Amino acid sequence: MNPWINADVLTVKRWTKNLFSLILNAPIEPFYAGQFTKLALYNNHTLNKNKIQRAYSYVNAPNEKILEIYIVRVLNGQLSNLLYNLNTGDKVFIKKKSFGFFIIDEIPDCEILWMFATGTGIGPYFSILKEGKNMDRFNHIVLTHAVRYQNELTYLPLMKELDQKYNGKLKIQTITSREKNKNSLFGRIPSLLKSEILEKNIGLSINPETSHVMLCGNPSMVKDTFLFLKNNRKMEKHLRRKKGNITMENYW
Repeated sequence: MNPWINADVLTVKRWTKNLFSLILNAPIEPFYAGQFTKLALYNNHTLNKNKIQRAYSYVNAPNEKILEIYIVRVLNGQLSNLLYNLNTGDKVFIKKKSFGFFIIDEIPDCEILWMFATGTGIGPYFSILKEGKNMDRFNHIVLTHAVRYQNELTYLPLMKELDQKYNGKLKIQTITSREKNKNSLFGRIPSLLKSEILEKNIGLSINPETSHVMLCGNPSMVKDTFLFLKNNRKMEKHLRRKKGNITMENYW
């Protein structure tokens, strides 16, 4: 059984017209960093008031009592627009138990752990890095966040905190695809891998002998990056029954 329970809305952080974070309080069961939950609201425009539900990942670490969910507001999206317009004191349904295997315990030991994300797909990595559990298995951790515009890098302050926490072990690379900025690479993750610009900028290389790659976000990024790594770096999808080098999670 995994019942719906009520979550209290503490704050809605509206970063841009399309990006926001829900700060919630709810008595959920313990979860693993990197897992996702489901949120729901009633559709008041139908007679039977069906719940509209979607899956979202936690930004907060499992030991943090206050829940944080990073969400993109989808054009004509039924639930995301309702969530965007919530206010302090409102309630939203949340699943008591969490889901998913995009967690650090599923990642094999390696020298370099690469974390690639687009948009709100950065959330699971923040949860993992904030907790910091079992991260001593990796000599280097590379967090790469790709967005369209610089103002969509809404969690830069948290990235700076994590950079200090890991004391040189964590390398952070931001990417923008619609505008150029001196603090970010310009382009898309697959093309920046193909040109080797990303690896040269980081100072590390991706190969099956030393690296494990995590992909989270836009399905086209996940697919294109996976195909590049498979065809050009001889890397394979990681499965419980068959060890590989790539762990993936599509974000819609």
